Amino acid sequence: TDLDLVAPDLDLEPILARYREDGFARVGRVFDDHTLAALRARTDAIMLGEVSYPGLFFQHDTTTGRYEDLEYKKGYVGPSLHYRKIEKLEKDPLFWELINHPIFERIARAWIPGEIVIYRAVLFHKPANAGTVLPYHQDGGNYWGLDRAPTLQIWTALDDAPLESGCLHVIPGSHHGGLTTPLGGVIPDNILAARDLEKERAFVPARAGEVVLVHNHLWHGSGVNRTPLPRRGVTVCYMTAETRCLRTKRAPRQFVRVFGKTADSR
Repeated sequence: TDLDLVAPDLDLEPILARYREDGFARVGRVFDDHTLAALRARTDAIMLGEVSYPGLFFQHDTTTGRYEDLEYKKGYVGPSLHYRKIEKLEKDPLFWELINHPIFERIARAWIPGEIVIYRAVLFHKPANAGTVLPYHQDGGNYWGLDRAPTLQIWTALDDAPLESGCLHVIPGSHHGGLTTPLGGVIPDNILAARDLEKERAFVPARAGEVVLVHNHLWHGSGVNRTPLPRRGVTVCYMTAETRCLRTKRAPRQFVRVFGKTADSR
């Protein structure tokens, strides 16, 4: 039902306090069943090539579930409901509405001063009885090629994400230590070995429509999907519009401004 949707005037103070302390925080259920059905249908249409936008980034899933077996730079390989990752969702009008949701705007403006852009808007997908293990990692570092570190990601469950579906798991408070390596990304084994991960780990199952804040430097990962239903989630990374891309091999990236811009002006 839609009865449990969070109120538009939701008190953000305790949520942001928890986020500051733990590196993640539950916001509550933001999206109703009707909206979720439309977003799920759109993800299928994009994967099957029925809806297409120039510049979308695709990564197909593995058949083994091993992160090491992921293939890169293949892009769209034809109609398939086994894509693991789709980026540039801001090109789609339905996802553009999600990115600019009023509650997301309130959260982002409470956390980030000034004008706001997005680094990325990504669908992460674990197909039914499939998916790939995502090892502990951090979303940032030299690999992201930015002149400052983003610290706000808003994750939305498009499907129920129970424990068995390979739901998000995190090491609460691990963001306080900053990046474990300058490069960022997957956390090296020797650093993981210094922590009692089994003891520290917290699982973050979610209901469809539920929203969770995830700090970029929080150690987080996920498992394979052992359920007969797909598990899709959308992550949007918000940051100050003052952020600059440092890459030099190609023209520096220009980031899409959100909150107040129309879809036509992207």
